[in-house]
Amino acid sequence: MVKKNTLTTCTEEVCDVRVVHLERVARARAEAIGEADLERLALTYKIMGDPTRLRIILALRGGEMCVCDIAAYLGLSESAVSHQLRRLRELSLVSPRRDGQILYYSLDDAHVMDLVRVGLDHIGES
Repeated sequence: MVKKNTLTTCTEEVCDVRVVHLERVARARAEAIGEADLERLALTYKIMGDPTRLRIILALRGGEMCVCDIAAYLGLSESAVSHQLRRLRELSLVSPRRDGQILYYSLDDAHVMDLVRVGLDHIGES
């Protein structure tokens, strides 16, 4: 039995005493997002977690670029870049604009760079 004023230490990642705080569990359940949104969010971070795709996103922060531009910048084949752009496009992270025979890509909206900035801020804290 734990005394009221006793400090209970936590070792590793598990507390020494098992206590379920029902109000905290209820709050977490009330604030939880739906399964579909959770899956889409996880997929967004997974897609952005690839270094090549992240480099593409960072390259596009300065404005639109065509596949040839991005391939030259990254030192990759146009086919490899097109494959990565397709993945980014599936989640509406980038959007295409056709000008004749050239297809330009840009970030879909400012939220994409917001996600990157938050990540950069986080790693800058270490």
